[in-house]
Formats: sequence, C-alpha cells, structure tokens
Amino acid sequence: MIYPNNLKKEYVKNVSYAKRGMDLEAFINEANKYYDVNNIALIYKKPTPVTITKVTYEQNNVLTKGKLKCKSSLDYVGVYKGKYLDFDAKSTTNKTSFPLGNICDHQINHIKKVLKNSGISFLIIEINHEIYLFKGEDLINFIENNNRKSIPYEYIKSYGSEVKLKYNPTLNYLKALDKLYF
Repeated sequence: MIYPNNLKKEYVKNVSYAKRGMDLEAFINEANKYYDVNNIALIYKKPTPVTITKVTYEQNNVLTKGKLKCKSSLDYVGVYKGKYLDFDAKSTTNKTSFPLGNICDHQINHIKKVLKNSGISFLIIEINHEIYLFKGEDLINFIENNNRKSIPYEYIKSYGSEVKLKYNPTLNYLKALDKLYF
C-alpha cells in the first residue's frame, strides 16, 4: 500500500489455526449441556492432560507453561441409549476435501479400538460452512481403501449426515446419530 509522501507499507495478515473449530466445540458443549439437563444423554469433553512446568508472576499476570502428559484420544466421551460414544470435532477451511492430516494416527487407532469393542465413534466435521456427523466406520473404510491424503467433500456429504443449526440445542447432533446408528 502506498501512503502520502510515497511511504510504502506492506500489510501482512497473520493467520492462526489455533482457534479454528472453537465455535463448533462451543455448539457441541451447549448441546451436551442440553442433553444432560434433559436426561437425553451424558456426554462431556475430556480435559487435555497437561503437566505444568513453570509458573511466572509478572505484574498482574500469571504466566504458566506446560506440556502434554501424553497423546490424547478423542475430545468427547459419553453414553447415549446404552451405547458408549467417543468422538471428536474437526474443522477445515478447505472447500473440496477434509485433510486426513487433521486426524492424528493415535486418534485413528483409538477409533478402531472403540469400534472393535462395539462402541460408537465418529467425527463431527465442519466443512464449507456445513456440519456433518461422519461415522468412524466410514472414516476407517476410506483410509484403508484409498491412497488419498484427504476425504473429498462429496464423500463426506454422501456418507455423513448433515447437522443443521437449529434452536435448543443449536447443534442437535444426536438426531444425526440416530439416523446413522439407531
């Protein structure tokens, strides 16, 4: 950009992916609270296992440093209609596909273990401003039968169940779960 006196300044946009998916998680947390209060299901977000390594006090701020204790599995766990649930929320800004790099290997292995033990495991994926419940079975099937590094949007649309934003709860993902599993 050129300002008066021929002064040039570049505009650099800092892009951070740290908070991507936080709105999605807020919708899920609100739904989980609704499900609990109304005795529909018991589902909660697991805390991330962190070890505090250093605490520093500066003026009116407390600065804390920490490290992960171990690899975490999936973010949410619970019980619905007598079945064990284990799932994660994932978001992408990619318009054509969901990168498999967004899912860690230990999470894929965890999904396989849950499925092997007759539990229900899935992802809630936000893509193209749409939200889909995507079964763990379909995720594993795609990974094992494709050499791609991403799941095409059309595949998610075909095999997943879209979760529309509504009222009370805003993200009623159990309706999609019922459609795919019960």
